[in-house]
Amino acid sequence: MARITWGLATSHVPSIGAAMDNHKTEDPYWKPLFDGYETARKWMAEHQPDVAVIVYNDHANAIDMDLVPSFAIGTADSYDVADEGWGPRPVPPVIGAPQLSEHMVRELVDDSFDITTCNRLDVDHGLTVPLSVYCPDPGDAWPCAVIPVLVNVIQYPQPTAARCYALGQAIGRAIRSFPQDLKVAVFGTGGMSHQLAGARAGLINERFDRMFLDAIEHRPETLTALSREDYIAEAGSEGIELIMWLVMRGAMSDSIARVHDTYHVPASNTAAALALFEDLGDREGAMA
Repeated sequence: MARITWGLATSHVPSIGAAMDNHKTEDPYWKPLFDGYETARKWMAEHQPDVAVIVYNDHANAIDMDLVPSFAIGTADSYDVADEGWGPRPVPPVIGAPQLSEHMVRELVDDSFDITTCNRLDVDHGLTVPLSVYCPDPGDAWPCAVIPVLVNVIQYPQPTAARCYALGQAIGRAIRSFPQDLKVAVFGTGGMSHQLAGARAGLINERFDRMFLDAIEHRPETLTALSREDYIAEAGSEGIELIMWLVMRGAMSDSIARVHDTYHVPASNTAAALALFEDLGDREGAMA
């Protein structure tokens, strides 16, 4: 049976990818951010999954405002890296896991989630930057297959935090019911607090961010009680991306251990964070 081995919450700021692509990670501006990743990167390299389920949002590169699904899952054999206006990132194409993807779609639909199926999809920085946070030097190929899970955090009404957490729980059930023996990691991406436009452009709310980092581990249900308006008021219009971290947390068991976390302000105009959790419940189940 497939099992979830760890979960990663990480910002997907595009300039983080650009800093890596342009060899600026040792520059004074970027070095503190990347130094904060090192412990997590070493641990993840020693605990490589077979498949990474990456929860992210497209930034009008594969899905435009003409058609905005609340939730979507990629089922392709592979995913090209999107050209976001300055050429695709110089990273490998993403290899899919279509059998597990299709199983997840079927199980989620049967679990009363209306899922949009993406049989072809170009993936943008929302997915590739977290992959680079996990594996900064992939060479010719990423070290695992990937299943993209897309969440609408751009067009109102976005899914509620409670619905995202419930989706994560359903994803966890779907993964654990897959008969093949696979190790699966789940990424929740985006955030933390930031607002890119309007009167509050540049907003960063460290108090809220640090509360969220603690609650995502110890009391995620309290985060599901916050409305979309609460997230926007506290974390900014783009800070609502944090609901995607709840998909990751919902997929994991109740028994988790924090491996590492880091918080940095700012990465561009964003409060950037990483939190890595080992899933002890699934590990104990595998050993039983």
